[in-house]
Amino acid sequence: KLLVLRNDPVAEVDAALRIDPGMVMGHVLKGLLCVLGTEKSLLADAHSALKAGLAVATGATPREHGHLAALSAWVGGRLHEACACWERVLVAQPDDALAMFAAHQGDFFLGQSSELRDRVARRLPDIESGSALEGYYLGMHAFGLEEMGDYARAEESGRKAVQRDAQDAWATHAVAHVLEMTNRVDDGVSWLTATAPGWATDNFFAVHNWWHLALYHMDEQRWSEVLRLYDERVRGADSSVVLDMLDASALLWRLKLHGVDVGWRWQRMVEVWEPHIDDAWYAFNDCHAMMAFAGAGREDLAQRLLAVMERATCGEGDNAAVTRSVGLPVARALWAFAQGDYGPSADLLAPVKAVAARAGGSHAQRDLLAQTLITAAERGGQTALARALLNERLMSKPQSALNRAWMGRVLGHHLAVPPAAV
Repeated sequence: KLLVLRNDPVAEVDAALRIDPGMVMGHVLKGLLCVLGTEKSLLADAHSALKAGLAVATGATPREHGHLAALSAWVGGRLHEACACWERVLVAQPDDALAMFAAHQGDFFLGQSSELRDRVARRLPDIESGSALEGYYLGMHAFGLEEMGDYARAEESGRKAVQRDAQDAWATHAVAHVLEMTNRVDDGVSWLTATAPGWATDNFFAVHNWWHLALYHMDEQRWSEVLRLYDERVRGADSSVVLDMLDASALLWRLKLHGVDVGWRWQRMVEVWEPHIDDAWYAFNDCHAMMAFAGAGREDLAQRLLAVMERATCGEGDNAAVTRSVGLPVARALWAFAQGDYGPSADLLAPVKAVAARAGGSHAQRDLLAQTLITAAERGGQTALARALLNERLMSKPQSALNRAWMGRVLGHHLAVPPAAV
């Protein structure tokens, strides 16, 4: 269920531990589920799970010790080290699905695109052909291939994985990424609509897939449909889960960039983000909290968050370095943008563009920063910069209706649709 992101694995782990409290891997799994949420509020539970696992680790196997070391590193804010621990487990045991899944998620949070692909590739040939496990590995490999721009192979692997298990939300989402990056809007809508029975209910990745569906409609400038999906799917359950809140903030910010009035929706996002304002645990989250505070015009909360992030740069974990190089400049740029200080916003974002992957997430998620930079340049009178960045977008997605309209606005005239590639 964890591999397909389904149901509530925490409840099942708790039930298993009540039966066998001496199960080291049960404690590891519980701790891992806590840190995967990227919420600082869950760290205490992760610490407790780690402590419980260490307490029963007398006579533990090398594999179990490896997992405990990885969990300890992640709980301590050292995600690179955690991934290295899981890599050692996988060298000895390529079919350790938990190590593979955990390291894959770690690579995602670290923005390590090549490892998203290669860590799985180092194991796939050793997995039994035709097995269920091979399907899950194919889904993870598909996402890594997509993040490295190998779209044809990514789509092939992702579709194979979904054929093996229609409930594999991660593989479904890998194909959705391919269709987004290659601007196959209609195919993307069809894909997520057709596969929805497998991921739309009892799945903690459902909101993210609905977010992807909204992006397809956004490219066609179907603003009312994007807002409908936001209200009914992305925020339909009014979730206070941070991973869901990320998608909501990001979607509203994109709408803001394109001049769509989202009204009261910002205030509700402020309400769910404010309890996390002092976390300073994952810069990616902090930047999305800033979108909510900036979108709602809450200077008090924006300045408080910036102060928290400034203090976080003095830490020693992975997040301190990421906050220094990406998180804090982005948060400052978002606030400047919301204040109408477009020149300073663009000046803050431009140097971050090449290193934004350090903050984690996918190309599709980080595209929000590129869109903010272009809009800031456009509104701030840096027309040459806006045009250069739009050239870059149109080289990647020449058929994009949104990109063409954007460039046409910058140039002051309609941009013709190029012929589709044969």
